[in-house]
Amino acid sequence: MATVVVVGTQWGDEGKGKIVDLLTEHADIVARYQGGHNAGHTVINDAGRYILHLIPSGVFSAGKELVIGNGVVISPSDLLNEIEALTERGLRLKGRLYISDRAHVIMPWHVVIDQGDERHGGGTKIGTTGRGIGPTYSAKMARTGIRMGDLLWPEVLKAKIDKILQELNPLLVQRYATPALKGEQICRAYHEYGTRLREFITDTVAVVQKAYREGRNLLAEGAQGTHLDIDHGTYPFVTSSSCVAGGACTGLGLGPTQIDAVVGIAKAYTTRVGEGPFPTELHGELGVRLQHTGGEVGATTGRTRRCGWFDVVLVRRSVQLNGLTSLALTKLDVLDDFETIKVCTGYRYGKKTLEEFPSQENVLQDCEPIYTELPGWQTATHGITSLGKLPARAREYVAELEKLVGTKISIIATGPERAATIVNDLPF
Repeated sequence: MATVVVVGTQWGDEGKGKIVDLLTEHADIVARYQGGHNAGHTVINDAGRYILHLIPSGVFSAGKELVIGNGVVISPSDLLNEIEALTERGLRLKGRLYISDRAHVIMPWHVVIDQGDERHGGGTKIGTTGRGIGPTYSAKMARTGIRMGDLLWPEVLKAKIDKILQELNPLLVQRYATPALKGEQICRAYHEYGTRLREFITDTVAVVQKAYREGRNLLAEGAQGTHLDIDHGTYPFVTSSSCVAGGACTGLGLGPTQIDAVVGIAKAYTTRVGEGPFPTELHGELGVRLQHTGGEVGATTGRTRRCGWFDVVLVRRSVQLNGLTSLALTKLDVLDDFETIKVCTGYRYGKKTLEEFPSQENVLQDCEPIYTELPGWQTATHGITSLGKLPARAREYVAELEKLVGTKISIIATGPERAATIVNDLPF
């Protein structure tokens, strides 16, 4: 048996969906432990091309159980739409999907606040998706949240909504110029959501712990990436949850000693969507070239991703924070046509050379990357499934990244399809 956590090591969008889909073959349960429907995991396999937002990426493997943990924040309407869309495409969820009764619910006022704060943030935009994720986590910490279990109890739900709106409606009207929200309508709609989701809502901690006692394989997937983590990311340009491997403990109800391996996902270059400092960002023709070749458009938002060279300082910090046991490198084939490939091995800040990732936004913003140049291989690698068949310079690039970040690269993706993968080692 094994419990394996999969995390992003950059700013999200590293290709976690593909790797989770690949590893699901060896798992019994696939569980999502944080984030909301602002995440988009793209999976391409024999069944077609799918974009998932809340449902764990293991949904395509028949018989695998799926858990949405207590660390996730849920938009019930979007979850129901996703369930319906997957069901229409022949995927069965009844009897295999478990939704935590402790997971917090994204309510209409959370969306109003999120979008309003992003519009009127005093000139500082975070780059949120405006879907209410951050305010829902804020309400959770302020102990004014509504949980999935509450949707099953109309009297409890009504009492909570009435109390919240009594205090919140004046703020919504005055600060956000929004009409006061009607508690009765919201209560009726969200109880209906709960009724439709009733068969899935349960104590998922009990589900996870039972699986652990029975010696079953558990695969835990996070959303976003390490450097969007609320504690360890490029604050304040971060998400509102714990994206690192430790988030799987709080977000699923696992003990730290119950995790056996942590697999980090990194692109062969670096991307970032939204605002925030990005030392290796390419602003000219090379950046546009990476965008176009890599298809760098957000699966959920449709926003174009900013692109740059691989940042060793960034990923090395992720190796440390997550205790990575191995790394999966994705989109190697995107670099096939580059004559020269650069790798950032440190930062220059004024007269100082930094080898550790700085915590201050203003410092990181002024850092200049220190590059090592490597020769490109200029040979097609798309679809290669054996390390020995990679061009020699591509193998050298992979080996150099292994040495610099300090962990082995066990999986290499040479295309978006499940089959386009080199697997040197599996965590299970």
